[in-house]
Amino acid sequence: MKPRAKILIIAGSDSSGGAGIQADIKTVSALGGYAMTAVTAITAQNTTGVKSIVAIPPKEIANQIMFTANDIKPDAIKIGMLHSVEVIKQVISCLKKIKTKHIILDPVMVAKGGAKLINNKAIQFLEKQMIKHAYLITPNIPEAEVLSNMKINTSEDMIYAGSILINKGATNVLIKGGHLKGSFVRDVLINKKEIKVFKNKKINSKNTHGTGCTLSSAITTYLACGKTINKACELGIKYVNQAIGSKINYGKGHGPINHLTSVSINKEFK
Repeated sequence: MKPRAKILIIAGSDSSGGAGIQADIKTVSALGGYAMTAVTAITAQNTTGVKSIVAIPPKEIANQIMFTANDIKPDAIKIGMLHSVEVIKQVISCLKKIKTKHIILDPVMVAKGGAKLINNKAIQFLEKQMIKHAYLITPNIPEAEVLSNMKINTSEDMIYAGSILINKGATNVLIKGGHLKGSFVRDVLINKKEIKVFKNKKINSKNTHGTGCTLSSAITTYLACGKTINKACELGIKYVNQAIGSKINYGKGHGPINHLTSVSINKEFK
């Protein structure tokens, strides 16, 4: 099949393949897109945690972005781990030159095992300068709490936190509700025109490594293929739920989800 859209991914690498740029590439490819990358950091990690992080020099990140985009113009850009102020500045500069409408920011701050992936100055700079350049930001609840400077305990709190981020310059905000207790997960999409709640039954599984990266990449792909923001979020959430539900059970800790859940193998290869 021919890819339906070209996606540039700006994110950190996960050596275990469950999250980060590896999860992004798998997701974009599984949903029919063409994935390009700019690696912001290299991590040594597995399902039990992060062993080490090596930052890529900001100028080299910019080189990856521009040299790629000048040849193959992306239909959409997904942004993940941005670990320093200098990196964020370089990325913003590149975004202004590329001029792509659909820029999706997943404000990655902490790995599933608890390792911090961004410094405090970078968080503040991202909040003040980066989110206004994104068409959509997709924080989970802990990330939304940091960016909105409030505690989130309910779906109503999610809506209020989202409105704070809209007032800070975000165009669309999808706050992921998986961290709240309960038998259902409520993900809340907020913009200046409407509030949309996506309610799905919670899947009990320890294999949830990379769900945030995967969701934002899925939404990016659907947007690049022409779906509306509401439909892209709905389909992205459905894809992630199916990927969690297939339970491939790799690793000793928080295992990866199955990014190939949407792929059917041609009979001749079986």
